[in-house]
Parts: sequence; C-alpha cells; structure tokens
Amino acid sequence: MKFIITLMLAGSLVAQQANTTQDTITVSTVALESVTVSALRATKDTPMAFTNISEEELNKQNLGKDLPVLLRFLPSVVTTSDAGAGVGYTGIRVRGSDATRVNVTINGIAYNDAESHGTFWVNLSDFASSVEDLQVQRGVGTSTNGAAAFGASININTNDSSEESFALLSSSVGSFNTLKNTVKFSTGTSANGFELSGRLSNITSDGYIDRASSNLKGYFLQGTYTSENTKVKALTFGGHERTYQAWYGIDQDVLKKNRTYNPAGAQYDEEGNLQGYYDDQVDHYNQDHTQLHIEQRLNEHSRLSLGLNYTHGYGYYQEFYDLWYDQNVSFGGDTEYDYLKLEPFTINGQSITTTENAVHKWLDNDFYVANLLFHTNVENVNMSSGAYYSHYEGLHFGELMWASTANANPNHRFYENTGTKIDSNVFTKVDVSIDEKWSLYADLQLRWIDYKVGGEVAGPESFTVNDAHTFFNPKGGFVYKPTAKHQFYASYAKAHKEPNRTDFENGNPVPEELDDFELGWRWKTSHAFLNANLYYMNYKNQLVLTGAIDEVGAPIRANSGDSFRRGIELEGGWNITPNLNWQANLSWSKNRNKDKYFKRDGALQALGDTRLAFSPSLIAAEQLTYSQDNWSVSFVSKYVGEQYMGNIDAELSKLDDYLISDIQFQAVILNKANTPTLNLTVHIHNVFDTLFTSNGYFYTYDDDWSSATAITTIEGVGYYPQAGRHIMAGLTLKF
Repeated sequence: MKFIITLMLAGSLVAQQANTTQDTITVSTVALESVTVSALRATKDTPMAFTNISEEELNKQNLGKDLPVLLRFLPSVVTTSDAGAGVGYTGIRVRGSDATRVNVTINGIAYNDAESHGTFWVNLSDFASSVEDLQVQRGVGTSTNGAAAFGASININTNDSSEESFALLSSSVGSFNTLKNTVKFSTGTSANGFELSGRLSNITSDGYIDRASSNLKGYFLQGTYTSENTKVKALTFGGHERTYQAWYGIDQDVLKKNRTYNPAGAQYDEEGNLQGYYDDQVDHYNQDHTQLHIEQRLNEHSRLSLGLNYTHGYGYYQEFYDLWYDQNVSFGGDTEYDYLKLEPFTINGQSITTTENAVHKWLDNDFYVANLLFHTNVENVNMSSGAYYSHYEGLHFGELMWASTANANPNHRFYENTGTKIDSNVFTKVDVSIDEKWSLYADLQLRWIDYKVGGEVAGPESFTVNDAHTFFNPKGGFVYKPTAKHQFYASYAKAHKEPNRTDFENGNPVPEELDDFELGWRWKTSHAFLNANLYYMNYKNQLVLTGAIDEVGAPIRANSGDSFRRGIELEGGWNITPNLNWQANLSWSKNRNKDKYFKRDGALQALGDTRLAFSPSLIAAEQLTYSQDNWSVSFVSKYVGEQYMGNIDAELSKLDDYLISDIQFQAVILNKANTPTLNLTVHIHNVFDTLFTSNGYFYTYDDDWSSATAITTIEGVGYYPQAGRHIMAGLTLKF
C-alpha cells in the first residue's frame, strides 16, 4: 500500500520549495553573491541536478528546527534527529551519502569540519533566519571549496543588505516545551551606501527523547558598504549550544517497550541496579565565524571577489563513566587507571586500579581561509576561476573532572593530540554558448591536501596521521535546448575525497574516487514543470558507512572496494487552478557494493553484490497547497523506503520504510500600508502519529570465548526513534 501511495507522489520538487526553479544569473548585478554564485553555483544552463531555495521558502518552514530538517522534502534527501524532533543534533543524507560527504559552503567558505568533514548545525542556532538563499546540487556538482561532494553540495549565501530599515520579532512555541525567539534588524541602506543588520536567537527544547534537551543561542551581525562598482561585506556569526547527549540509541527490545528511553548518563549500583542519571552528560560548544568579503567590478564584463574567514570553535562533551557498566556491559576500559593515565595506589593492602569518573573531552580549533574568485562574461562565454587556501589547527584533549577513587590533580589531562590540515585548490569553469540551442560546459579543479595528527587519542594510546594528496577533478558536459520549453543535458564529473579523522582512528583508510555521470531533461511551461535526471555514480574505495558508531555517535566508515549508485530523480509541479498547486518528487535508485566479502563464524564468505548502508532505493515527497490572498494551507508527505544499516544484507540491520505527513498553515494577520505586518504559521508534524525510526546503527563481533572450538558472529542493532504527532506555531511581527 505504501508503495502505491509513493507512486502517486511522483513528480518533483518538494514541500515548501514552491519557487525553487533554476535561476539565471544577471551579469550586471553588483551584489556580492553574483561572483560567488557565478563561481560555485549551477545555473539553468549547467548540466547537473540542483534545486534553489529562497529566503521566503525557508522562512515558511523555519519555526526552530535545524537547517537540514528544513530541507527534508527535497529530492533524494533523508534527515534524522538525535533528539527526535528536529532540534539539537540533526543529520542529512543525499543519495545515500551522509553529512561527511555533503559539501557545505557559507558565502563560498567551507563549513564542513576540516577533520571530521561533518556539518554541525547545532553550533549555528537558527542560522536559517540569516540565509538569503541556498542551492543544493546533487552528485559531484560544480567545483567547490573544502572536502569534495560525494553525494551533494549545499551552497549558502547569507542575507544581503536591505534597502529599507526594519525590526523583526519572531517567536515559536510547540511540543516538547520547544521555544524559539528571534530578534532581527536592519538600518536600511543609507544614501552613502552603508547598512548594518543583525540577529539574536535562542531555542530551547526538552526533545522527544528523554532528557534530550537543547539550549541553543545564535547571533549574526553584518555591515555592508555598496557603491556603483564596489561592495564590502563584513560579518560575524556563530552560536553556543548545550545539549544533553542523545547519540547512544536504543536496542530493539527497548524500542518496543519505551521508545523515548535515553541510556546516556545512566548510574548503577554494585549489583547493576539503575540508580539515576548523571545531570551533566552534556555537549557544550561555542563556534564563532568572522568573514570579510570584497567585490569589485573591474569593467563591464568582469568582477573580482576576495573572501577572508576566521573560525574559532571551542568546547567539550562531558562524560560520566559508571564502574559497573564499564566492567559488565561495555567493557570499554574507560574506568581503568591506564586509560586515565593515573598511577595505581594501595588502600589497606588493596591495589586500586579502577574508578568511576567524569571527564571533559575538549576540542579547541582555529580555521583560517582566503578565497579569491573571478568572473567574466564576454559575448557567448562565461568564465569563472577561483583559488582557495585554508589552514586548520585543532587541539583535542581530555581532562579528569571527578573520580570516586583517585589520586590526581584538578583537571588532570590524560590525553592530548593536535591535528593540522592545509586544504587548497584552484579551478576554472567555462560555459560556452555555441548557438541558441547548444552550450558546452567545462570545469577543471586541482586540489591539494596535507593532514597531520600527533599525540595520544585516549590515555596511553598514541595516534599519528601523515596524509598528503593531490587530486585532479575534471568535469564537463553539454546542454541542448530544441525549444523554449525543453532542455536536455549530459555531464561527467570526477571527484576524489580524502579520509577523515574517524576513518584513521578506526583503520588504515585510503582516498576514494568517484566517476559521476548525469543525464537530464527539463520541461517548463507557464503552468507546470518537470525535471528528470538519470545518474550513475561509480566509486572506487568508497568509504561506506559500516553501520557502527563510535562513542559520540559518529558513524564508522571503511573502504569498500568497488561500489555504485544509479537511479532516476523526478521532480515537478502543476498549477491545477489559480489557487491550487501540487508539487512532488521521486527518487528510485540501486546502491550496491560489488563482490562483497564478509568473515562470518570464522570463515570468509563471498556475499556477491550487497546493498550500501543507509541507501533506500525509494524516496518520495509531495506538497498540495491551497492558497488565498492572505492565507495558505499545505498537505505535505514524505516516504522513505526500507534501508539496511549495514553492508552485508543482514535482516537484523533492516530499517523499515515509513510515510509521514504534515499540515502547514500560513496566514497574514496584519498587512496594511505604513503599519507593522503580523504573520502566523502553524505546523502539525507527523499528523497521523506514525511511529518510525529514520536512523540507527548495526554492528557485529566474533564470540570466540563461549566455545573452545567454534567462533560465532554476533549481530546487534540500535535505533533513533523520531517523534510522533507534534505541533509548532509561530508569530512574526515586522516593523
């Protein structure tokens, strides 16, 4: 039945993305975004699959949930939330690729963490309120900055300067004691071209999962100067988050009995009886970004842009290690004196070598970037070139805060290591219009990586990385437009991607390679549009998710030899009547490891082609909207097919499919000339109260102690349940 419903959703584009068709670039525009867009973004004549999202469409969705959740209805997108309700730690996957393989830039500056490659939106609370527009490119996409896009890229532009002054107050309230308050302002652009704008935000939530609370603070401050040929944009933004940990998940038995249970911080007595939970089992982090962008029009056809960035991140997660749990369940050794780098001592003739403890595990990092972009347009040739350099330094260390039995100095440091990374690239992209029907596209990038780590990763365990690479990433394609309504395109893109820090901590990884082939058709009239995109992504040494996670919930990956993803993406929309609009998308794919081998029960087995982890073959979404002059209501649905949490097709690792639906209502309450405007937004999420899990983990280990003659492979799973029916409502007052 779900499959039949899904087929009815076919078409494309999604939920509140109504006006997100591909945009042309106006060459004469002086705005800062023009060079960035021309250099890093796709246009309607680029032979690749992408979706543009406007500020207006983001605002319709933005009641406090993280940015990935606001994009959940886009083609080939699956999102999840540790806390279960979209506030706190959230994740996004595109075409089966997790966030470490989705490239994100903010004003052309890489946002992915240099070491982990992850994107942690929890550190930028309510950042969607400061976004002018964004573009999601699926596949390798155009050349970008930072770690390569192996599933998608998200290119974000922050708010441009406002011509008019305004003050905005926005508040949202909803289930799980979720509360969002935002204050935003602009002085407007003065006669001499200056403007100052800013935002302060605070979001709190108890979370759907027990104790999965969030307290998120965000800020954004920007000054701009604009003249006929020059624009200067200086901005600082960031946030402070304190979240109770919810990254452990629960097993299948607990899922059936108590799906909101959170094992984080559990405390046990000597007999293993649960006594309570540690109050400060929290993640506590600050992240501050400072950027300067200067754009200069050189002549009628050419523009040059310089971007500078400094990011400072600092904070810790606090962990309580229970002695009984460590010695009887996890066997992690986190209560051992060796792990804590403590000297054993004797009490009443008994040697003390273990202790319950609470620790801070710190990250203190600095990230420097210089980005130079050039764009020129002469007759039928558009050319963009760029040079990018970044330097990252991250200090990782652990401090003992408390121990039940230990002889240690305050803030005893039991491990420390430093990671440094230099990431640079140069690229040139050219679009050539041969005639009214044919255009050619070429994009060449050369990228250099130098990554080093030295020190101890935990206690006495040393950790060293010395990894350097030079990658050449060519891209090319063509666009054919036989009529004004039809457009066909084809492209090829090569990408290389280096392993991340977690990969090195869990093995000896090698870089991965990707050949991405895209073939598409776009059709558009005044009342409807339809885009179809075929893709084949062939990987060598793909770092696939194994299904397992580390101690902070980060996915563990391993090189998988040869693998591929192939599929079709459909997206479309239809203005059925002047007041009724329907949009939908569907992604149908096959994602496989080639000739997979796995050691089970002590013997190596040939499994043949197996499914890639966390890669559903069917994803679909739809939005049906009825609107009047001052109000609209939408019925929105998302279907995600079954997926496997591992790469060996184990039945236990299967994550069930799900279909969820929302109702979204917007109304303009006040909108008279020369008076404040007041807007109301109400979202009923998961209106049919579907019980589902969008994420989990799968692991195996060999039991070689239960039998003297046999080895038995044991499988285990964990789940991250998502919230049932819940509601958010918000008011926005603008002066």
